Amino acid sequence: MPNLNIVLIEPQIPQNTGNISRTCAAAGLRLHLVRPLGFSVSDRRLKRAGLDYWKYLDVTYYENTRDFFDKNAGEYFYFTTKGQNIYSDIAYPDNAYLIFGREDKGLPEELLFAKPKSCVRIPMLEGARSLNLSNSVALAAYEVLRQRQFPGMKTAGELTEFAWPEP
Repeated sequence: MPNLNIVLIEPQIPQNTGNISRTCAAAGLRLHLVRPLGFSVSDRRLKRAGLDYWKYLDVTYYENTRDFFDKNAGEYFYFTTKGQNIYSDIAYPDNAYLIFGREDKGLPEELLFAKPKSCVRIPMLEGARSLNLSNSVALAAYEVLRQRQFPGMKTAGELTEFAWPEP
């Protein structure tokens, strides 16, 4: 399965990170958590939001942003309300890193300014501040998976009490 990395820089809300962890586990994505975190990884709200998916999660922790960039190579895409490119217009390569910032501040502007073509935005109505972090990650991740035709994923469901008619 192609590699796809979700990077959370200094996430603050345990429930968001728990939901993102569940998305990563269910979709086979690697999760990178960059400290400082706004919660403990043993927080019950974090664990509850991730439900029983923790055993499937591939997660790596970093001491800070520099530690993350020193240890990882690939193409980076910065998800930000300040981006000039629409997220669905990008062709994401194998081993891409989708990078998201804090819920209250987003990503540092010096990071964005250095790589303007790598800054992507999820369109919203004028005046809307931002989407929820876990929703943004799910939207972005599934766009990349859609572009790759959902490799290794089950794409058809089954009824429990009935059988779907043959196509």
